[in-house]
Amino acid sequence: MLKKIMLAALVFSGLAISGFTKNKISKLGIPETKATGENIYEPIVVLELFTSQGCSSCPSADLLLNKVKNEFDENVFALSYHVDYWNHIGWKDPFSKAEYGKKQSSYNSKIGYRGNYTPEVVVNGKAHFVGSNTSKMYAKINDYSKQKTENTINISNVVNDEKTIGFDYKLYGNLKNKKVRAVLVLDQRTTQVKRGENRDRTLTNSNIVVSEKYISTKDTEGFAYLGVPEIVKPKEKVHLMLFLENDDLEITGAAKKTVSR
Repeated sequence: MLKKIMLAALVFSGLAISGFTKNKISKLGIPETKATGENIYEPIVVLELFTSQGCSSCPSADLLLNKVKNEFDENVFALSYHVDYWNHIGWKDPFSKAEYGKKQSSYNSKIGYRGNYTPEVVVNGKAHFVGSNTSKMYAKINDYSKQKTENTINISNVVNDEKTIGFDYKLYGNLKNKKVRAVLVLDQRTTQVKRGENRDRTLTNSNIVVSEKYISTKDTEGFAYLGVPEIVKPKEKVHLMLFLENDDLEITGAAKKTVSR
């Protein structure tokens, strides 16, 4: 009889401790981590626009991306990747890089689309559409805003010394076969285009990717940094974004911070 009473007490005590711990975690605002890869974290919508100042079809997509960037805040992540394959027709896009065209090719190969085009938006690494298509843009934001995801990320202690931006990060959820992509984006820049398909036009680009690097997920937390390229002028507003990306190029977690400069 005594053994039964003691066993019951131990079980009750264990449940109480477990309940207290879970309640304490919840109150601290720390997400509970599961190793199963279940979609338990808040939805994210990552919009990667592949664009160019040398493409006459792109300005409308640039304006649309800026519009949704301002309309949606917490869960929508808007990025502009400027490709270089339009540079040969008269205007060299100052933000263009060859690696961004390669990134686009990797997405399209995975999605099953042959070749690259601009303006193209890739959503969470899973779907694509013509970046100037307003109805499609809002439909995708609505669809993905309802889908919980596998991971979440915390960014803290962001420091800026003009040439580099350092930050602490912490990762939650299943990290198997995933890596972190750290991206620095320039909030906005207006450019007078003098040649090419958009000659004599004034273009506004938003959330322009100016620097990025990959970070291993060997550790669930750590410190990292990104260089600030010379193209970013003093006092221009920039944002830091982190994405968890699996081997299939799908984005399963994201976070962002505006950097004080």
